[in-house]
Amino acid sequence: MTLLVIGSTGTLGRQIVRRALSEGFQVKCLVRNFRKAAFLKEWGAELIYGDLTIPETIPITMYGVTAIIDSSTARPKDLFNAKKIDLNGKYILIESAIKARVKHYICFSILNGHKYPDIPLINLKLLIEKKLFQSKLNYTIFNLSGFFQGLIPQYAVPLLDQKSIWITGESTSISYINTQDAAKIAIKSLSISKSKKKFFPLVGQQSWTSLQIIDLCEKISGKRAKISKISISLLKFLRQFFYSFKWSRNISERLAFIEILSKGDNFNTSMVEVADTLKFELDEIESLESYLQEYFFKIMKKLKELNYQTLNENTIKLDEF
Repeated sequence: MTLLVIGSTGTLGRQIVRRALSEGFQVKCLVRNFRKAAFLKEWGAELIYGDLTIPETIPITMYGVTAIIDSSTARPKDLFNAKKIDLNGKYILIESAIKARVKHYICFSILNGHKYPDIPLINLKLLIEKKLFQSKLNYTIFNLSGFFQGLIPQYAVPLLDQKSIWITGESTSISYINTQDAAKIAIKSLSISKSKKKFFPLVGQQSWTSLQIIDLCEKISGKRAKISKISISLLKFLRQFFYSFKWSRNISERLAFIEILSKGDNFNTSMVEVADTLKFELDEIESLESYLQEYFFKIMKKLKELNYQTLNENTIKLDEF
């Protein structure tokens, strides 16, 4: 099977490529920058040029492709390009896949997205879902709520650097998952016919609020976090303020996600049906505790090595006198 991966240099995309190659797939990666994607070629993937903002580059990338996994997404700081990539570009990608008779099309959306159609970036995802639902493609859509990897710069790094961790004091609970597990499950769905024309949630073992994640980081690292709070009402005011100016509307669109935080929603659901359909055990999914323990262990070990190296260098310099 020849697999085309869209968004292959991203946090999730690279794990999909790695997993697919290890499973014996012939993997093609649609990329705009060959230099940035050179590591994928070193792994064994084939790089082909394509740009979702340039429609004429898309159809030719479908040659010989059996299945597509689209893990690409637009950057929320640029809503104009988000519309071009997440809507126009994706529509053309889907139409090209239909014409090329691609057998399976997998993509990723947002858990509970249907509750927030007024948030522009979520609305774009919902429109893509609708396009696939109405198409003749055998699609599988995985609804995500967040990745472990995104928690590192948000919580772990500021804690280690003794910088403020900014939170809103919300009670929204989110079930994060490791990108490696998400990639494994997505690749597994390619070989299971019952996964076609289906929507599946893709979440971790447990949901967490911001304060619970901070508590976990403190417990594992042995360090105290500096917590700074900002009110949701202030963020809402800022959203309205920035929307008043055309030049700052992208900032306003990013702040739109506070609507989710303000409702105290629970971004978690059962994975039993997914596990039964795709034939894997739920305990195969890594827990956040395990992930953070490994991260902090590696970081602490590295810091000790650097301190030891610095100490030795200083000792050598003293001996020279």
